[in-house]
Amino acid sequence: MSLDDDYANAAYIPDAESFLEYWDEAARNYRDAEHTLGRAQLNQPYGPHSDQAFDLFYPAGRPLGLVVFVHGGYWLRFGRRDFSHLAQGACLRDWAVAMPSYPLAPEASISGITRSVAMAITEAASRIAGPIVLAGHSAGGHLVARMGQDDVGLPSAVRGRIQKIVPISPVADLLPLMQTEMNVTLKLTKASAKAESPAYRPRPNDTDVHIWVGAEERPVFLEQAKLLATNWQAGLTIEVSKHHFDIIAGLEDPDSSLMAALLED
Repeated sequence: MSLDDDYANAAYIPDAESFLEYWDEAARNYRDAEHTLGRAQLNQPYGPHSDQAFDLFYPAGRPLGLVVFVHGGYWLRFGRRDFSHLAQGACLRDWAVAMPSYPLAPEASISGITRSVAMAITEAASRIAGPIVLAGHSAGGHLVARMGQDDVGLPSAVRGRIQKIVPISPVADLLPLMQTEMNVTLKLTKASAKAESPAYRPRPNDTDVHIWVGAEERPVFLEQAKLLATNWQAGLTIEVSKHHFDIIAGLEDPDSSLMAALLED
């Protein structure tokens, strides 16, 4: 049985294309403005691949710590420049924000992408002192959840600084993706899908986890969020009236409930 329709988001979001257009314009405007103000270090490498780079945004004053936002796109699309504007909420709360790209499938496997994200966090953490908060959307939610396990390559000193992980609409169980057309590119096997599924891995020790998902998302994303929350005994927020594309809008607003979940105890 094909699950392509179950994991199709844009087809069930009214005027979905307008979100992509907004992200492109808002990201470019925010990135350009912050760079002009001297508060953005762009295209910072963390590895040899051209996509192993991140943009680092600074608050107006000394950073309280580091937020790392990992983008989604089913490990197949998007990059650091597509979501720059989502750094705004944390920067206005005096946190620095790193936004990494990573090599995409099929050039990179999901396990390889996981290791790239760990490399990005490690390099960004060397630039910014203090606690670290990880947030990621969709496939990015999967990737930040994976940072809680000890097999991803994070140095113990960096892992010890991670204060909170907030997977937003995460793909926590990769096994169902084997029944989608995407797997022609992702090339998941039963073994690799299970190994890369946070839902079947141990909950991170000594790290707060809060899972965030929209009430109007596709049923499989609600199921995925609930599965991770149950298996990890983690906090779960189902935000009313939000779907898979506007669930990340709260990252732009320093006073949003999503930002409170990231940066408040």
